[in-house]
This record gives sequence, C-alpha cells and structure tokens, in this order.
Amino acid sequence: MTAVHPSRAIDRNMAMANLIMAGAALGVASVMLIMIQFVALRSAMVDDLQVQARIVGGNSSAALLFQDRKAGSEILAALAVSPNVRSAGIIDRGGQLLAWYRRDGASAPPAPPAQRDQALYHYTLDHVEVVEPVFANGARIGSVQIFATMTQLYQRLIMYAVFTLAVAMCSFVLAHLLVRRMREKVRLAEAHLHYLAHVDVVTTLPNRNEFNARLAVALERAARQGSWVGLLLLDLDNFKVVNDTLGHNAGDALLKLVAQRLSNNLRTNDVIFRIGGDEFVVTVEPAFDAIELEGVARRLMAALDLPFEVDGHQLYVTASIGISSFPRDARDSDTLTRSADTAMYQAKSLGKNAFALFQPEMDLRAQKRLRLEAHLRNAIGSDELRLHYQPQIDMASGRIVGLEALARWTSAELGVVSPGEFIPVAEESGVIIPLGRWVLQTACRQIAAWRDAGLLEAVEHVSINVSACQTREGSLMGDIADILAETNLPPGLLELEITESVLMCNVQANLELMQRLQDAGIYLSIDDFGTGYSSMAYLRRFPIGQIKIDRSFIIDVPGSGEAIVAAIIALAHSLHMTVVAEGAETARQVEFLRNAGCDMIQGYYFSRPLAAEQVTALLRERRRWELPGVVLTGT
Repeated sequence: MTAVHPSRAIDRNMAMANLIMAGAALGVASVMLIMIQFVALRSAMVDDLQVQARIVGGNSSAALLFQDRKAGSEILAALAVSPNVRSAGIIDRGGQLLAWYRRDGASAPPAPPAQRDQALYHYTLDHVEVVEPVFANGARIGSVQIFATMTQLYQRLIMYAVFTLAVAMCSFVLAHLLVRRMREKVRLAEAHLHYLAHVDVVTTLPNRNEFNARLAVALERAARQGSWVGLLLLDLDNFKVVNDTLGHNAGDALLKLVAQRLSNNLRTNDVIFRIGGDEFVVTVEPAFDAIELEGVARRLMAALDLPFEVDGHQLYVTASIGISSFPRDARDSDTLTRSADTAMYQAKSLGKNAFALFQPEMDLRAQKRLRLEAHLRNAIGSDELRLHYQPQIDMASGRIVGLEALARWTSAELGVVSPGEFIPVAEESGVIIPLGRWVLQTACRQIAAWRDAGLLEAVEHVSINVSACQTREGSLMGDIADILAETNLPPGLLELEITESVLMCNVQANLELMQRLQDAGIYLSIDDFGTGYSSMAYLRRFPIGQIKIDRSFIIDVPGSGEAIVAAIIALAHSLHMTVVAEGAETARQVEFLRNAGCDMIQGYYFSRPLAAEQVTALLRERRRWELPGVVLTGT
C-alpha cells in the first residue's frame, strides 16, 4: 500500500473541510433566504390586503351611514377576484356586522376585538387578518375586516425553496469541481505570487519588499557585530521625459538596461534593489567608512556615462545618489532609508548627476520645508498673503502701461518669507493650485477696483504668473471665467505670464490651452524668455503677444549680454510681439534697452513692487518717469 505524503494528506483534509464548510454555509444561506422570502411574501400579502380593505372602506362609507346591508354586500362581493380572501365584513360604529362576504366553506368573520381609529393586522400560521377603519367627515363610522388564507403563499414559498435548494446543490457540486481544479492552480499561483512579492518584474532585481526584509536582517547583523551598513538611494534624473516621449515600453527597456549595467558594476557583497519607478537602492555590507561609500557611488555614476541603445535611440542617463549609513545616520531601517532619500534630494538640488552624504542639517532643512508647506497651506485662508504690483514703464511715454502682480507672505510665526522660498515649495507640494487661484481672484478684484475708479486709462494689461501645475490642472479656464464674471472685468486687461520651460513641457496641450485663453480675449506673455528650450518653429505656433526677457540677461547689459538682448528684441518684433525687460536697475541698462527698441521696462530703476495702496497713489498721480538720455514733452 502506497503511503500518502503528510503534506498532501493535510491538503486533502483541508480541502474536504472547506467543502463541508461551504456546504454548511450554502445550507444556512438557503434557509435564511427561504425565511427572508417568507417574511417578504407575507409582508406583501398584508400590504395587498390593506390596500383592498382601504378600497372597500372608501366605497362602503355610504352603506355604513345609511345602514344599507345590500350595498355593503355588493361592495364586498368584489373581493371574490382575490383568491386569498376567505371572508370579509363591514362592521358599523357599534361593532355590529353590517355585511359580510365568505368564500365557499368559509365561516363568517367575527367582529374585531376592539374598535380603533388605526389600521391593524394580525397573522397566524394559516391566515392573515386585516382591519381598516372607515371615516366620514373626520369621524370613524365603522371598519372593514378581511380574513385571508396563507395557502397560496406557502405554495409559492415551497416552489421558491425547491428552486433555492436546487441552486444550492448545484453550487455545491460546482464548488467541489472547482476546488479540485483550483488546488493545482493555487500551488502554481503561490509560487508566482512569492516571486512577484520579492522580485521586480521589469528588471528582475529584488523589489521593495525584499529590500525591507534584507535590510532589517543586515542591520540586526551589523548591530551584533558592531559593523556598518551603507545605503545608496539612486534616482534617475529626468526619467519621466523618456516615458513621455518614447512611451512606457521604452522606459521599461531602459530600466532593464540600467539595472543590468549597475548590477555588473557592484562588488560581490553589494546588493541592488529596485524599489519603485526610477529609484534603486544599493546596500553595502559591511561598510567601513564614508570614503568607501563614496567610491561605490562614483563607480555607479561612471557606469551610466555611456549611452543606452533603446529602440534605435541613444539615450544618456544620469542619476542623483543619496548616501546614508548605519549606525552613524540612523539606527533603524525606516530612518536610514529616509536619510538616504533626504541626501538624494540634496544631490538633485546640486544640479543632478551628483551624490551627497547625509548630514543632520539636511534633515533640518527637510523639516523646515514641511513646516513651511504646512504654514503656507494655512496662510491662504488666514489673510497672511498680500499682492504687490511692480510697474512696467513704456519707453515711449515714460508712463505706467502695465503692472505685474507678485505674491508676498508675512507669516504670523515665520515672519517675512521670500517668494524664492515659498513658491518652489508651493510648486512641489501642489499648494500652487489654490495659491494661484487666490492670486487670480485677488488681482482681478483689485484691477476691477482701479478700473471703476478710472485709474487704468494708460494701463494696457496687469500680468499674473501661471505655474506648470496650473496649466496641467483642468480647472484653470473655469477659474478664470468665474473670476472675470464675478469682477465684471474685461478679459483684455488680464495678462497671463507662462514661463518658456513650462510651455515646452507639453507643447500640444499648452498650445490648445493658450488658444482657448486667446479666444477668451486674454493677453498672453512668455516669462523668463531665453532660459528655456523653445525653438522658432514652436514659438511661431503659440498665440503669444509679448516676450519678457529674463533678468539674468539684463545683468550683463551693457557688456556681454547686449548681443543676446538685442537679438531677442529683434526676434520678438519680427514676430509682431512686444518686449518687456525685467530686472533693470541702472540708467545705463535702461538707456541700452530703450535704444535697442525694448517696448517696456520693469525693474528697481523705476520702482520696487508696491502694495496696492501705493500703486493707487501712483496711478492717481499719473506720473511720467524721466528716461536716461530722453527729454519727455507734453502732458
């Protein structure tokens, strides 16, 4: 006799126990369904009888008032069409039976136990009794009583029970067959799930779960032996561009090639994991010092120097690496990983394609950023934000012809926070969406107030910056339409400034958005022109009315920046665009820009950004600035 393997016997017993439990569950479920069906059928029967009693009662009020037995009997005779009704009666105000109906063999209905002003019903195992009061002129004049048998209900219930039990038996048989078929599939699935739980399917590297498990073991071992464990968190720079331009299949192919090359350049004891997206982690065990970890980081970065061949494209990949170590930087796996992540973001802030060792002050900066984000979220609704406006001066007249709205924040706890600090945080955290909506609404209300006061006769546009998050968010057009409708502001007074890099991020989508904005009558401008990567072909397609030259070019004027600035001005004019130069601070800069044909200048030479009240005073003054080398005439 062949012996049965213990594991298989246990498996078979477990399967049999599951079948028995499933059969019991089906039996209990069937009984409960039958009971629920019984209650439902009985409730429906009571509802039907109550409706019939009301109809009879409504038609028998005259018979009750005039004690007309014949009329009452004729009304009750209509119940013959209801097969469940065995007998019925109309009882007068004194409790006497005025008229009755009874089916063959049925006894006359007895008088109800009490005369009430409310409808009532009563049921037993074989019949249901319904009593419905009859009213006339607000007073009860009698009642209608109906007795019905439950024989038909039981017949329907038996049919339902047979059907339910048949379905349950079929389900049980089917479950038995499925269990037998699935047992083998479960074994295969368990093996596959174990693989998926611990291996990244794209790169075949160990995944995040495996990383967490191995790191915990490594830290425990290092703590016992008094050794170090190094952690290198590697994030590919600008990997999203590959997915967006070549597709996710190409992105997966690139990840696989990167994983292979990195693995080939690791030492014997080092292990690389893919923990998600374009992030990899390398554990170095044992690690002796920071110099050793830096050497591993340099080797990994050098491994990425050569291009990768993907679908006929040569792709160059760089990485930012954050380094942390146990026990120097952390004594648990979560903190160690977080420290490496913080160092990695520090490497990215250095310009990417770099590595950084974790330092305690990095954690302080990260905490400061989180604190800044939390306060910024509260600032939008707590009246801590203000808008300042910087004038744009026309080079022909010396008058204010434009204003740029700029957000300023004075926190109750943090004090004055520079836009250079809170705007990047708002961009990264998504707070820029409600912040941008607040800026739009506040600026448009102020513009409307100046317009109503007659102070914008020379001002052509008031510009507001739009972020990349706002262009990607689908509610921008709706927000602008709602705000313009609320303030009754002409769209032409509103100018939206979009940076060159944002425009080129998703050309087709931005082209469609800007076309819709132009169709709505809103003026459009490219901000920080010259710092992005736009080409003439794309620039001509965008419905742009104005170019704003970035201040980084104005700093080198007069001097090395003259040729670039003059070329930008000539390019813009050839495309029938006006030009604003921002950041002009000296008379020589203003004179050069005017001579080069710049239309407007915005900078500290003329005015710093001013509060709304100060701008109001300037507009009322109708001031004309003197331009270097020019004598202005007229009023």
